[in-house]
Amino acid sequence: MSTYADSPPFSRPGRAALVTLIYVALIPFINWSFTWAPMVELPLLGWLFNPVTVVTGLVLVARDFAQREIGHWVLLAMAVALGLTWATSGGELALASGVAFAVSELVDWAVYTFTKLKLSTRVLLSSALAAPVDTTVFLLGAEAIRDGMFTLPNIVLSIVGKMIGALVIWWLIRRTMERDGLGETP
Repeated sequence: MSTYADSPPFSRPGRAALVTLIYVALIPFINWSFTWAPMVELPLLGWLFNPVTVVTGLVLVARDFAQREIGHWVLLAMAVALGLTWATSGGELALASGVAFAVSELVDWAVYTFTKLKLSTRVLLSSALAAPVDTTVFLLGAEAIRDGMFTLPNIVLSIVGKMIGALVIWWLIRRTMERDGLGETP
């Protein structure tokens, strides 16, 4: 089953390098952001929410685009990103994040690899399945580091934040393909 549009991996080296670099850079950047970004309390609910979680949905989508360009080599890109996370965010956060990314990215990778849906649908579906896995595993790991992380508000708001990012990208892909009169290739 093809994970690419209409060409083999690395057939567009400039594009492959760019989307892979974006994917690899997003992971340690987002993890580093969790070390300083303030928690925001939502009015009326009293729930604390980290606004960085909205951006985390982009990692799932960036992985889809990187896999589209470099095929299964995306797993090596993930390993590089996890190494950079360790270097930029410290061992404890890197471990919690690394396990979460590894598990959720493998779920995301499998959905993206083994379905023949249109690109926009595949991006949305893979994000919808990977976001809850990533959130649950990360918050469980973070709970071992800092009490109060694995809570229903954090779980719900993290998943919602990730899906908002994924929905924006999904909508942009669909709109672009429709505007340009292009059929979406798997």
